Amino acid sequence: MEFFERAKKPAYKLWIDFGDEIGVKKSSAQITECYKMEEFIGKQVLGVINFPPRQIADFMSELLVLGTYSTQGVVLIQPEQRVKKGDKLG
Repeated sequence: MEFFERAKKPAYKLWIDFGDEIGVKKSSAQITECYKMEEFIGKQVLGVINFPPRQIADFMSELLVLGTYSTQGVVLIQPEQRVKKGDKLG
């Protein structure tokens, strides 16, 4: 994870591990208002990986991390319990 300097709006570059079957995927996420980098590491997130990759400045985003646009900023949608990497959304 690192701050995405070239993004139009404040964002982080994320590398998310979806387990052995899917591997590590990259994403850009505008979550800087609600999450500090050191708080984010180790969190489980939900993401959609079957969208086509999208070029954002000089970074290729391979998935959509799910969150809500709330008054305090983008709030991630997370599993209520710990789940296995790569589990499918249902």
